[in-house]
Amino acid sequence: MQATSRWLSSSGAAFRPEGGASGYAQLTHYTAEYCEWGEGPPLILVPGLAGGYRLLGPLVSILSQHYRVISYQLRGEDNCFAMRRPFGIADLVDDLEEFIDFSCLERPAIVGVSFGGILALEYAARRPHQLHRLVVQGVGSRLDAGLIQKVAGTVLSRFPLPTDNPFVNQFFNLLFGRPQERDALFDFVTRLCWQTDQSVMAHRFQLVETFNLDDKLHRIRVPTLILNGQRDVLVSQRTTRSLCDGIAGAELVRLPRVGHLGAVTHPETIADHVHRFIEA
Repeated sequence: MQATSRWLSSSGAAFRPEGGASGYAQLTHYTAEYCEWGEGPPLILVPGLAGGYRLLGPLVSILSQHYRVISYQLRGEDNCFAMRRPFGIADLVDDLEEFIDFSCLERPAIVGVSFGGILALEYAARRPHQLHRLVVQGVGSRLDAGLIQKVAGTVLSRFPLPTDNPFVNQFFNLLFGRPQERDALFDFVTRLCWQTDQSVMAHRFQLVETFNLDDKLHRIRVPTLILNGQRDVLVSQRTTRSLCDGIAGAELVRLPRVGHLGAVTHPETIADHVHRFIEA
C-alpha cells in the first residue's frame, strides 16, 4: 500500500520523504499505522510526543538513502479513545517490542527521538541483546522539572485549547532552539503537532514527568549514541551526562545551535551522526 492520501494531500510537501509504503500492524491493544522507506539494513525510528512519524519526514528523507527506515504511530496518535484504557511507558514499550516482532526483525538499529528516545532506552534495558545499535536524541535520564516543562504540562493537561493556539505555538517555537519565523518549516511543525490530540499530548507529558531511568541504565549493553542539542530547553546537560555515564561505553555528542527539534531543523547533522555510528 502506498503512503496515505491524507499525507500526500497535506501541505509541507518539501519536508516529506519520497515514496514510502504504509500499512497497519494489528497489535494487542491497538492497530498501529506504519510506513517504510528505502532499502538496506533495517532501522526503527520511534517518533516523539507529538506529530507522529510524519513530523520526522526530513530525517527519514536522508536516512532512507542508506537504510530501510520503518516508523509507526504510537498508541493514541490516530485514536485518542485509546486513552480510555490506562497505560504507561511500560505498555508503550510492549507495543514497540510487539511491532518489532510483527516486522520480523532481528537486532535492528533503533533511533528514538524525544519521547520516542525514552521508549527506545526502556526497550534496550529490557532486551539488551536484541538491538544492533541504539541512538537517542532529545532525552536525558529523567526530566528536570523546570519552568518551561511545568508550564507546558499544566497548559496541555488543564486547559482546552483551540487548534493552532498562538500560546502553545510559541512554546513549539522555543523547541526550535532559535528565533523561528512563521515560515514553511514552522507551519509544518505546528500543523503536525496539532494533529496529535491535546489529551494524548498531556498524557504523554505526564508520563515524561514521572519517568526515571537511573536504576535501569546499567542493563543497556547495546552500543549507544546520545545526541544532545545545546539549545534544547527540555533536556538539561546534567541529565544528559547522567544518561551517558549510566550506559557502559555510550558516546555523547553535543550539537551546537540545535534545539529539541533537531531531527526536523538539522536532519542532515542528525543523519550524519546516525550513519557514522551505525556503520562504525
